[in-house]
Amino acid sequence: MKKKTIEFKPKPPFNFDASMHKPAHFASADSQWRPDIRWQTMLWRQKKLGLKFVNRGTVNKPKVKLMVWSKSGLTDEFLDSLISEIRYRYSFDLDLTEFNQKFNHDPQLGPIIKKWRGMRPLNYSSLYEYLIIGIVLQNCTVARSVKMMQVLFERYGTLLKYDGKKLYCFWQPKSMNKVQEQELRALKLGYRAKSIKRVSQAFAEELIDEFKLRQHNQETQMKELLKLYGIGPATVWYILFDVFHHWDFFNHISPWEQKIYSKLFFNQSPEKPAPVKKLLKHFAKYGQYQQLAVHYIWEDLWWKRKNKHIPWLEKLIRL
Repeated sequence: MKKKTIEFKPKPPFNFDASMHKPAHFASADSQWRPDIRWQTMLWRQKKLGLKFVNRGTVNKPKVKLMVWSKSGLTDEFLDSLISEIRYRYSFDLDLTEFNQKFNHDPQLGPIIKKWRGMRPLNYSSLYEYLIIGIVLQNCTVARSVKMMQVLFERYGTLLKYDGKKLYCFWQPKSMNKVQEQELRALKLGYRAKSIKRVSQAFAEELIDEFKLRQHNQETQMKELLKLYGIGPATVWYILFDVFHHWDFFNHISPWEQKIYSKLFFNQSPEKPAPVKKLLKHFAKYGQYQQLAVHYIWEDLWWKRKNKHIPWLEKLIRL
């Protein structure tokens, strides 16, 4: 495979590991992380790429080295488009100054901001890929979601070998659109088979365009996403934050998250969670950054889980 090297200088502060690795995400076969390095496959403009992000800077003077492996050579125009897309997906240009200043002394959020200074939300996937992940997460344990995603990668993904790694790359919507629903059901995906088929069809027939949607307002984005078969408010809520970068949007809490938030914010038993209205009212104090604020507190919990057993959380994860 051919290799290109690119250098990024994210807007400081930038915490590489807290941004490039999200313990709250379930492990999938398209990526791998270790301190200061992230390997990630990417399907961009019909080309399957192997990416390797390496931390070459500090929180205050960030620098990220990106190596790109591809089967064939990449033109300057292609690389320019790839650079632009990565800057967007990985929030390299996000200015955290106001957020840090505003909540630096908040009793709960302040210590976490100090601990994870420069952490930012980011999305490793295209909108289509994010939707597929959202579908396999619906109404099941994390363990089952992991198995379903692995089966999909092994059956329809492409195994890329680069930098001593073997990682799967996503399929194109058009190729999944050719797959029969019954074939997907045979993989034990249940009702999700129909959702995957219908969402793939929408992208294959260009009924939805991620890049055009980025230009629209939040209301239009939400409306268009809810038109997709099998996609509900919970998935849309995640997408508006992760994919379309609305840091203030917070109007939905799933029952699972309700239990975790209740313990986190009110030290209330997950078995007797706080009402959703009470939680939303509490988050409102973070104003235009309410979703970003909760992201910090949420990720801090999952980083703690990497190093410490948290009994009440394990019961809810069931991995």
